[in-house]
Amino acid sequence: MLHFYLALIFRLRNGRTRYNGTVFLTFSPCLSMTDAFSHEQFLSPFAWRYGSAAMRAIWSEHHKRRTWRQIWLALARAQYDAGLVTEAQVRDLETQVDAVDVVRAHEIEAEIHHDLMAEIRVFAEQCPVGGGIIHLGATSNDIEDNADALRIRESLDLILRSLARLLHVLIDRIEAHAEDVVMAFTHIQPAEPTTIGYRLALYAQDLAADYAGLQALRDNVRGKGLKGAVGTAASYAELLAGTGYTAAQLEARVMQLLGLTPFPIASQTYPRRQDWQVLSGLSGLAASLHKLALDIRLLQSPAIGEWSEPFGAAQVGSSAMPFKRNPIQSEKIDSLARIVEAQVGVAWQNAALSALERTLDDSANRRETLPVAFLATDEMLKTATRIVSGLRFDSDTMRRNLDRFGVFAAVERVLMAAVKAGANRQETHEHLREQSLEAWAAVSKGQPNPLAEQLVSSDFLRRYLSGDQIRALLDARAYVGDAPGRARAFAAELRHRIPALQE
Repeated sequence: MLHFYLALIFRLRNGRTRYNGTVFLTFSPCLSMTDAFSHEQFLSPFAWRYGSAAMRAIWSEHHKRRTWRQIWLALARAQYDAGLVTEAQVRDLETQVDAVDVVRAHEIEAEIHHDLMAEIRVFAEQCPVGGGIIHLGATSNDIEDNADALRIRESLDLILRSLARLLHVLIDRIEAHAEDVVMAFTHIQPAEPTTIGYRLALYAQDLAADYAGLQALRDNVRGKGLKGAVGTAASYAELLAGTGYTAAQLEARVMQLLGLTPFPIASQTYPRRQDWQVLSGLSGLAASLHKLALDIRLLQSPAIGEWSEPFGAAQVGSSAMPFKRNPIQSEKIDSLARIVEAQVGVAWQNAALSALERTLDDSANRRETLPVAFLATDEMLKTATRIVSGLRFDSDTMRRNLDRFGVFAAVERVLMAAVKAGANRQETHEHLREQSLEAWAAVSKGQPNPLAEQLVSSDFLRRYLSGDQIRALLDARAYVGDAPGRARAFAAELRHRIPALQE
């Protein structure tokens, strides 16, 4: 696993981090000493095990600090337009905007205990001409909250791409299996037949709703803007006095440069309700993925045995039981889904308990809740796509289950046909109930299902239906209504609605 950290360090371009052959050395922001990070101490699994490299990069220290620098640069450019700073100062900042030095920033933070001020000092050290005007007029959350909004939007873009990819895999499989008849289950008991395509369409419908909701959230992500310590923009108004430039104009210019729309009203932070809305959207997607994975786990169990997730040739199912083929990928999805859902409550408390213009009791947990929710969702989507792409259907088991249970469901067809032929509905229902229970007792003992022969030879039913009619009506494969057509139509509509990705 240490090779991962080497690649990660190179990716972060953090030249101050050192590798001594055993561990990676980086400076702790909380201790005035060098800390060693390795697998000899706790590391969050989201730092190396779960989520994509792209999502981890968005929530990395390096990317956060580079985004801060981009905001400071945008502020300097707007202040140049207002005549407050020089072109040379802006150009100096431009040359160093990518020169993030996390280790140096942590060294300073260990002394001053303020991560953003530490980054300002590092940036200023690198910019002898422009360093003195960095953060002019701003408060910390003018920078941090706009950066968080940009990272949330970037993360939602990744999630939407992954979700679109999963939906297109589902669309292909819905169309391929729209006609394949299987038993449906209610109360985890055999019910009536459905088709594989129709069942897959149920999952796709939920996921498509998640896609629409997350797209709306993404399009509505707002930054704090530039409003100062309590949201009044007093510092900017004071700074701009006599320039002919207003605080609102400065904010508009900076946000235009960042490509981000601000909240019209904010306190020291943007409303924490936004975090709650975003995490609630991710939680909704997690619920849809959880159901898909749970159903696969049930259908893979030997009691049903019709579906199974991909299983590698060298994959080990159990350390104790060599025969096991556990649905570990589906179980992982369900496990991670619970983590995503758990973050929503924390975000709710951050929104509800943010007293007056701002309290700092959300700061520490937001370092965890936002990246963890996005990384867990990222991993779930990647895993679900792999599962659905390689999902296996056991045709022999599906046929056996239909033969065993389908005839019970098809009794409803016999009921309707007999009544249409003149039978009393209540009397017919009672007769079929008695025959069905007798046959179920036989099936429960492992005997062949006798129901079809019982009904074909029933004197009561033969008054209204012929033996051939009864036998045909008991073929459950023909009792799926318009499920195939509905599944195909929904897949076609979804294919048109969800953008295809260019790989």
